[in-house]
Amino acid sequence: MRKLAIGAVMSGALALTGLAAPAALADSPELTFGAVTVNKGKPIAVGTKATVTVPVTYSFTRPSDFAIDYETNFLGIVLYRGRLADPDNGLEALSRAPKCTPTTTTDTTVTESCTTVLTVDPREQLMGAADATTWKAGAFYGHISVDNDDSDDHISFENGYDLWGGLGTAKLQRIAKLTVNATPEPVVKGKTLTVKGSLTRADWAKRSYTAYKGQKVTLQFKAKGATAYTDVKTVTSGTGGALSTTVKASKDGSYRYTFAGTSTTAAKTSAADYVDVK
Repeated sequence: MRKLAIGAVMSGALALTGLAAPAALADSPELTFGAVTVNKGKPIAVGTKATVTVPVTYSFTRPSDFAIDYETNFLGIVLYRGRLADPDNGLEALSRAPKCTPTTTTDTTVTESCTTVLTVDPREQLMGAADATTWKAGAFYGHISVDNDDSDDHISFENGYDLWGGLGTAKLQRIAKLTVNATPEPVVKGKTLTVKGSLTRADWAKRSYTAYKGQKVTLQFKAKGATAYTDVKTVTSGTGGALSTTVKASKDGSYRYTFAGTSTTAAKTSAADYVDVK
């Protein structure tokens, strides 16, 4: 599994300065954090190829004489699952500086409200079914010191980092795909329609969509001229995620399947299939 690699985290901060430095321990700053809200509190649904951009908001309080300039030091948000000291996987929001606004100032402290983004690339960051779960939110602080004056044949680089965990949660889910096909078309009134389809979901280990078997899926119908769908019956996905049921054709209209989702897989509704009844 991919770890929350501090080297990778630091590389995001270092990219802002155009520097590269070996790891070293930095002094811990006096920072406290408010709750981190990821994706407006909604689950993050991820497929197999497209990178997903996720909004993040948070607040933190720093000493009034301590500035974060995103040149020599950096503050960002991370998601991780497992232990903070030895996570099973991690996601970093370190490709750009957040937008922060001071909200409260005292003689000794400044509280700032911030917005940033996480980017989730399933091809690089998600490795398997275990990633479809609730992740923890944390904060990362990195510091860089550089002496590039080589006039005395000596230069130095130093960096340090701190991580704070348990600042919130975010749920990652697999994207589902759902299809529908009603036959025959057109159909004689009173005759039997067979409505087939399939339910699949993102498999991050295989980098493809694979069958989601044993799931309850609802067949819905909307008559021509109607404004809303009504439930017809519930179907259970079988081998290969296959869906199949029959109905009596009574009037022109559209059929679709809808899946309510699970804790690991996002809800999905298929496109509609319109049937002309003769």
